Parts: sequence; structure tokens; C-alpha cells
Amino acid sequence: MDPRALPPRLVIDPSLPPEISVELRSSPHLLRLARSGKRMDTTTNPALLFVLPGFLMLIYVLTDFRGVLAATLAVGLIVLIRWMALDSTYRATRRRLRLAQTHADRYILPEDLDYPCQMLLRRAQNAVEAILHSKVHRAGLIDTIENQVSLPEEIWQIAHRLRRLSSMHAEHGRLIPRELPAGMEDAFKPYTSALDAAWSSLSQRIRHLEGYAKQVLKADKVYHAHLRLEALAAKTPEYQRLIADTVRDELAYERIRELADQAAHVRKLFEESIMEARQAAGELIRSPLT
Repeated sequence: MDPRALPPRLVIDPSLPPEISVELRSSPHLLRLARSGKRMDTTTNPALLFVLPGFLMLIYVLTDFRGVLAATLAVGLIVLIRWMALDSTYRATRRRLRLAQTHADRYILPEDLDYPCQMLLRRAQNAVEAILHSKVHRAGLIDTIENQVSLPEEIWQIAHRLRRLSSMHAEHGRLIPRELPAGMEDAFKPYTSALDAAWSSLSQRIRHLEGYAKQVLKADKVYHAHLRLEALAAKTPEYQRLIADTVRDELAYERIRELADQAAHVRKLFEESIMEARQAAGELIRSPLT
């Protein structure tokens, strides 16, 4: 499946403390529960009210009072251990649910967006993932610290606006009649135009982000060739001696010069690609959504 067609991932406000983000990210089902406003199911199985007395009665019939007493103690111990385990799990789950409810406006689920907005957010996430996983980013050849700070914030701002746009799309669809009376089209047009303008602005922003990612991937390819060339450059004297020993003097000079020129050319390409990636990042950062 084309990764661009997959739904977007959960987005959490990067300004939240890391420990809260980890808690929220670990329980997406509780985030959905908090978003829906439903309560946790804390009911017990009523069948236990009939099964346990029946079990004890069976023990009494098959043994005697001591057998019932022993069975009662065993069942009580099992129930106590189970209750302690369930209570601990329940309290941890309830704490995470309260956390999700408290920070309900600090995360965005895929289902918070309509399908077109989901696809737009996924494109933005794919672009950022490509940048942060690139070799030139990991090597610190582009502004690593700025990327780690600004790009998650960029995704959050985009997701936040897409959520609002999705909500207004839905409201617009409910309020605007499918068949407008004659002469009423112009009265509704400004509202439709406002939504279209917001969509176009966000789409353009994501295209800029994708442009930055393309420059980074281009730099990655040149960086890979640059590393290979550096490995060969260390062996340049061996190649020069080989040429000098096997080729006539007038040709040897030309071949040696070609080796130096090729190395300089690849280095220049590498430097240019890094500069282009930095310029693309600078253009993105100079016009923040915030």
C-alpha cells in the first residue's frame, strides 16, 4: 500500500512535558474514549454471584464442612489476589484517562480530521519523517537542533489547523442547502471561499515542507557519493602511482588531473546540495504558521 494513502499518525503538542506525551502516546484507545466522552466500564460479571455459592455447595455435598472451609479460604485468596491486580490496573487506566481528558485539546487523532485533511496531514508527517531520518540530518550537516524543535511544532500547527478546518467543513455541509434558491448563491459564496482559501494556504505550506524534504533527500544521495569518494581519495596516491607506472608521461599527467577534478566536482555538488537544503529550511522557518 502506498504510505501516502495511510491515515495520519497521532499528533501531540510538542510543548507538553515529555512524561505526559509518553503517557498519552501509550494509550491511544483511552484518547479515543476521552474524546468520545464515554466512561470506563467498571461493572463486574453478575455470573460470579451464582457460580461461587454453587461451587461451595458442590464442595459441601462431596466433602464436609472442613472441605467447604478450605475451599472458601482458597476461593477468597484467589478473589483477593485477582481484585488487587484488577484494582491496580483499573487505577492506572483511570489515571491515564483523566490525563487524556485534562489534555484533550493537546492531541489530535486521525478521526478528528475528515479524509482530505487526513491525507494532507499524512503528507506533512511523511516529509518531516524523511528529513529527520536522513543521513545529512543525523550527521549534523543541516541544522539538526532547529529541525528537531521546529519540525514537530510545524506538524502540530498544521494538524491543529486541519482539525479546525475539518470541523468547519462538516458544519458548512450541514448548514448549506444542497439546492440553493435562485439568486442566493452569492450570499453563501464568501463562506465557501473562506474555507477554500484556508485549504489552499495549508496545502501550499505542506508543499513547501515537501520541497524541503526533497532537497534533503537530494543532499543525502550526494552525501552518499561524497563518502564513497572520500574513501577513494585516501587511495589516490596508489592510483597515481599505478598511472605513472603504466601510462606514458604525457597521458599520466592528464589522468592524475582528472582524478583531482572529479573529486573537486563531487565535493562542490555536495556543498551545493547542503546549501540548497539549508535555504529551503530557512524559507520554511522564516514564515512560521504560528
